[in-house]
Amino acid sequence: MSTLSAQELAQQRLADVTGIDENAVSNGQSVQSVYVYEAPVRIWHWINALAITVLAITGYFIGVPLPTMPGEASDNYLMGYIRFAHFTAGYILAVGLAGRAYWAIVGNHHARELFWVPMFQKAYWREVIQVVAWYLFIAPKPNQYVGHNPLARFAMFTLFLGIGLFMIVTGFALYGEGTQSGSWAHTLFTTWVIPLFGQSQDVHTWHRLGMWAMIIFVILHIYAAIREDIMGRQSIVSTMISGYRTFKD
Repeated sequence: MSTLSAQELAQQRLADVTGIDENAVSNGQSVQSVYVYEAPVRIWHWINALAITVLAITGYFIGVPLPTMPGEASDNYLMGYIRFAHFTAGYILAVGLAGRAYWAIVGNHHARELFWVPMFQKAYWREVIQVVAWYLFIAPKPNQYVGHNPLARFAMFTLFLGIGLFMIVTGFALYGEGTQSGSWAHTLFTTWVIPLFGQSQDVHTWHRLGMWAMIIFVILHIYAAIREDIMGRQSIVSTMISGYRTFKD
């Protein structure tokens, strides 16, 4: 398995995407494997995926509770376990995102792609149009990128990061209602988030809509990753396991 340096890769790229992805490549035939995602990024990705799965399942049952369990209340704590799992996963999501932000500072170039998009560069939007054409089956062959392609990068920044932050803020605002006045969650979130939306039920509604938006994003994310693995002739799923992007042609 051979690897190329960032400087060597930059010399091989097809599109002029300077400042978008300094390691973008175009000539996949000359590249076997490139190290992209460092271990902390990969670990965060899979822990984050698990946390979102738990949050979606438990959040659904919090909004649509299971039928009342028979017997003494002390013998059944099902909804309590569901809420506990939801709160725990919420903490993991929030702490994980904070850790991911830290790694964007100390990690490599690709670790920073999640937190900014060069929206004011024409070269970036030219690349986005080419990727859209590929996804619409108009372009016969995609450009190859070491990190996220420009469209995926835009989606991760605007949708995943945007929705994720929205869910964390509204989630802790609702959590602060239970911990009541004086708690850190109530002080930092509940005191301004609920008045901003109008009332508690409105926050519940928007929080639940945010859950469905995240589920839709995850479905599209998985589809795009598998599609690129098969049709794009470059590793996507395995890259988030090994850290190496492999070009198959």
